[in-house]
Amino acid sequence: MIDHASEMAAFVRVVESNGFSAAAPALGLSPSAVSKLVTRLETRLGVRLLQRTTRALHLTEEGEAFYATARRIVGEIEALEDQISRHSSTPYGLLKVTTSLAFSTHQLAPVIGEFLQRYPQLQLELMPTDRVVDMIEEGVDVAIRIGRLADTSFIARKIGEDVRLVCASPSYLKHRRAPQRPEDLTRHACIVSREHSYLNRWLFRIDGEVREIEVGGRLAVTEGEAQMRLALQGLGIVRLTRLTVAAAVKSGELVSLLEEFRAEQPVPIHAVYPHRRHLAPKVTAFIDFILEKFSPPPWEI
Repeated sequence: MIDHASEMAAFVRVVESNGFSAAAPALGLSPSAVSKLVTRLETRLGVRLLQRTTRALHLTEEGEAFYATARRIVGEIEALEDQISRHSSTPYGLLKVTTSLAFSTHQLAPVIGEFLQRYPQLQLELMPTDRVVDMIEEGVDVAIRIGRLADTSFIARKIGEDVRLVCASPSYLKHRRAPQRPEDLTRHACIVSREHSYLNRWLFRIDGEVREIEVGGRLAVTEGEAQMRLALQGLGIVRLTRLTVAAAVKSGELVSLLEEFRAEQPVPIHAVYPHRRHLAPKVTAFIDFILEKFSPPPWEI
C-alpha cells in the first residue's frame, strides 16, 4: 500500500529544510530514505517537483504548486495527530508485524493471545515470511529480524540471540549410536536442505580448528519446520535454529548433540521499527510486551 502522507511529509520537510540531510532528523529517517520517498512521489505524480544540484534544491513550477497545498495538508495531519495523542495513550488500531516463519511459529504464536487480551482495542496483522520486508513500502510497524542488521535508519531493540543446534530424537538414537565427534555424522542419516547446499556443510570446532563437515541423507527438505517434524519421527539428525527446537529439546522430544564442538557465533535477534518523533502507543505496547515475555529468551537452553 502506498503511503501518500509519508511521501508528502518528506517532500514538505525537504523544501523547508532545503535538503535531504537536513530534513532527515525531523522525519526520523536516513537521508537516503527521505530521498526515496520524494522520488517515489515524483514518479507517482509523473512530474519533477525538485531540481537537484550539488549545492541546493529548487522547486519546479509544478513543485511550487504542489508545495502550497501539501504544506497545509501536512500541517492538518500533524495537528490531528497531536490532538489524538493528547487525548489517548491507549494502544488501538491495526498493528502490522513481520518476522520469520520459525520465530512466528515457535515464539510469537504461543504468547500473542495474551497480547491481544491485554490490549482489546488492537488488531494484529502478523506477516510470517523469510524475505526481508520493506517496512516503509508495506506499512509494517515492527519487524523481528534475525541476523546482522544492514539498514541503520531504523530503531533496533535487541531481544536475544540465536544459534543452530544439531539434534536427533531419542527414537533415532535408540537404534543408532549418538555421534561422538562431528566426523561421525558422515555415517548417519541427516535431514538436509533441498535448496541451499551451504546449509548441508555444518561447522564445528575440531581440535582447535573450525572445519566443515558435509552431511548427507535420504531426506532433503526445503523448509526448517518440516525438517524438525521429520526429526521428531526419528528419521534423521537435523541442524536447526535454537528458537525452532528449544521447546522440543526441553521436553526431551529432541536431544542436542555435539555441543562441545559448536563453532558458530550466535546471531542477534532485534525488534526493528521506523524512527518516529511520536511513536504510536500500539508500537510501544508491542515492543514492551515482547521484551517482557522474552527476558530471558525462552529459546535459551
